[in-house]
Amino acid sequence: MLRLAAAIAAVTLIAPSLAAPAAARDIVVEAGPNAQERLQAALIEAEPGDVVRIGAGRFELTDGLSLDVDRVSVIGAGTDKTVLSFKGQLGAGEGLLVTSDDVVLRGFAVEDTRGDGIKSKGADRIVYKDIRVEWTGGPKATNGAYGVYPVESSNILVDGVTVKGASDAGIYVGQSDTIIVRNSTVSHNVAGIEIENSRNADVYGNLATHNTGGILVFDLPSLPKGNGGDVRVYKNKVIDNDTPNFAPPGNIVATVRTGTGVLIMANDHVWVFDNDLSGNATSNVMVISYRVAFTDTNYDPYPRQIIVSGNRHGKAGFKPELPGGDQLTAAFGGSIPPIMWDGTGSDLGLRVDDGVPVLGMGLALGQGPEHAKPGLATLNGPDVPQRAPVVLPAAMEAAAK
Repeated sequence: MLRLAAAIAAVTLIAPSLAAPAAARDIVVEAGPNAQERLQAALIEAEPGDVVRIGAGRFELTDGLSLDVDRVSVIGAGTDKTVLSFKGQLGAGEGLLVTSDDVVLRGFAVEDTRGDGIKSKGADRIVYKDIRVEWTGGPKATNGAYGVYPVESSNILVDGVTVKGASDAGIYVGQSDTIIVRNSTVSHNVAGIEIENSRNADVYGNLATHNTGGILVFDLPSLPKGNGGDVRVYKNKVIDNDTPNFAPPGNIVATVRTGTGVLIMANDHVWVFDNDLSGNATSNVMVISYRVAFTDTNYDPYPRQIIVSGNRHGKAGFKPELPGGDQLTAAFGGSIPPIMWDGTGSDLGLRVDDGVPVLGMGLALGQGPEHAKPGLATLNGPDVPQRAPVVLPAAMEAAAK
């Protein structure tokens, strides 16, 4: 193994980037021997404004990478040209961990990490653009939990990202604020896109297909940041989410039913509109409360101010993964209604205006499915005006062009 100093010397420095400050550098790391040491050295030695350019080729890595320098861009030659392979990873951590602000990650792939694909924690103004994260062996409980994983952050842009095979969520944004997830494709994950304990998020223009559940918006208790809400889910294609749940036992997403389109749980002010929803065997849209015992006195387990309107529904509810699912489908003539509501929060501003029937399960908080009294339901709460679109700093949008 090269010593760190020798690895740093092996990093090629070329002329400053025109888009960067005059003192900034392009630091080029090519594929080849000692890629682990050379690439990590580049990330350590980068200074604010620098661009770490990862060349085309396959980088065989045995350990996770980390970046903790502000205002650094990490740019590859494309998601099919620059591949960071962690198939030989010895530890169980993420492929790349970012803990600095104003970072742009663009144009490369991360494959077969033992832990999460790319995680940014406590890092503000992060851009994920044209990134692919994949577990190439297909859906397995031993795959890493999250593909792209910004957490405890503000101003997040996920744009043009592809994730396959995550054992929890392909794209997960948690305990964060001011978020855009757009133009991305998630498939063969347990959850495709997950917005958890976060506020002010726009999720649009995405394709969520062949996951267990397509798009999840929910709040959990006893986390450092709670009270999630103000989420808009629109202009997405959430279709054919049919992968059996492969999450490790005990994970919250292990309870997601195969064939779930959009799931909203215990959140506040969520608008689901102008989406194409079809081929989801349990339900196109589910609105539910959190049903596990909790001790967090500030936690609200109910869905509040949820508006579902103007969506286009195809076939759904034809094989619901629910207790008594066969009897339910028989009772409704072969498929249950495409929207499902557990029966809680009806006085908290729930509204469905999609022109399709709603199946109410007739449950109260704390009741299990054995108490269900299914039947058609009407949710006609007030049509709450949408909040304004999320606006990110101009520099972030410029970095994504």
